[in-house]
Amino acid sequence: MKKVAFYTLGCKLNFSETSTISRMFEEKGYKKAEFTDSPDIFIINTCSVTENADKKCRKVVREARKISPDAYITIIGCYAQLKPKEISEIPGVDAVLGAAEKFRLIELLDGFVRIKETKVLASEIEEANIFNNAYSINDRTRTFLKVQDGCDYSCTFCTIPLARGNSRSDNVPNIIQAAKEIANSGVKEIVLTGVNTGDFGIRDGKREDKFIDLIKALDQVEGIDRFRISSIEPNLLHDDIIDFVAESNKFVPHFHIPLQSGSDKILKMMKRRYLSALYVSRVEKIKSVMPHCCIGVDVIVGFPGETDEDFLETYQFLNELDISYLHVFTYSERANTEAPEMGNAVPMKIRHQRSKMLRTLSEKKKRKFYDENLGRIDTVLFEEDIENGMMHGFTNNYIRVAAKYDPVLINELKKVRLTSINASGHVEIEEVEAEILNH
Repeated sequence: MKKVAFYTLGCKLNFSETSTISRMFEEKGYKKAEFTDSPDIFIINTCSVTENADKKCRKVVREARKISPDAYITIIGCYAQLKPKEISEIPGVDAVLGAAEKFRLIELLDGFVRIKETKVLASEIEEANIFNNAYSINDRTRTFLKVQDGCDYSCTFCTIPLARGNSRSDNVPNIIQAAKEIANSGVKEIVLTGVNTGDFGIRDGKREDKFIDLIKALDQVEGIDRFRISSIEPNLLHDDIIDFVAESNKFVPHFHIPLQSGSDKILKMMKRRYLSALYVSRVEKIKSVMPHCCIGVDVIVGFPGETDEDFLETYQFLNELDISYLHVFTYSERANTEAPEMGNAVPMKIRHQRSKMLRTLSEKKKRKFYDENLGRIDTVLFEEDIENGMMHGFTNNYIRVAAKYDPVLINELKKVRLTSINASGHVEIEEVEAEILNH
């Protein structure tokens, strides 16, 4: 029985796809192994969004070759679609598979027998037009369920449409079936994920469903206690979605909404599909119906042409906005995108300074959000995340809590009161008596 190990770089979508591919191997009689367990086959799922994709890929290949000198090493994922020839020249790589091929790798690589030449199977991105469903089962607590893939937007900094193709989705009955399978495995929380999740509903180039149809159907699935929406564009986050989440028993009060810049000048240069005023209106709407909702924000610093004034406009915009945390990305040039051709590149030193400022702001925002929630009663889903005798979990509105380790609590939902913030920045809790809950 051949042993196969997986390594995933990048986003939740990649993790859901790696998990599904690993189950395909197990169904064919392969044994899943740890990376360090001298496997016969390595599958490395790459990302093009994170910086230094090439460097990270080379490093993982080097480590794999050290662990198993004769193993078969296959590279898949976004970076494999964008730069197949470049990856094929990395010493030690046996095969490179593009977006249209990665779910067929067992069939295409026929026994994983090493030959002298690197096998490159990467069609043009137009060939990646089939939706392959996927979900992760990495632990029993939370699963990432892929509902959408690809993107029809043309943001000037982004390679995702080149790496994943046009927007396409599964249908609602298939996703409901997957959610039921996940529920039967004992998972309590599903995170809906996609490249442009809110654009759910396109099949064969035509809009067949809306995202609101999907979440209404999922809300009826028995056995899942929580649904979380991983990320949704502000122009696709309509009032009906916000109002539905506010009333839902299963969709939790947590939105992650990409912004990228608080400067309208930069948003236009990025070819985003909204301006800052729309973003403000989305945050205000959410907070009006869910005052304790957690709102996360993606932001890019150092985009070409971003002056000190533009950056300070973004900083001030975020400082005044009622949000909970930031994911800060330092702009890096990507081949075959418009942005590098714009000129006026921001020096790397300044990009890093701006990143640092926004990461500090993110810590302040998170601390304020946690402070505002102290004294509240909420439900925590405890995870198998043990550190120095403490276990951790997340509230409905994505506050990370710490409690004394108790194995009985793993994968359990418990009503607690949020009491204080500890030295690690996590919220400490106390159990809530049943009579208080019924009061």
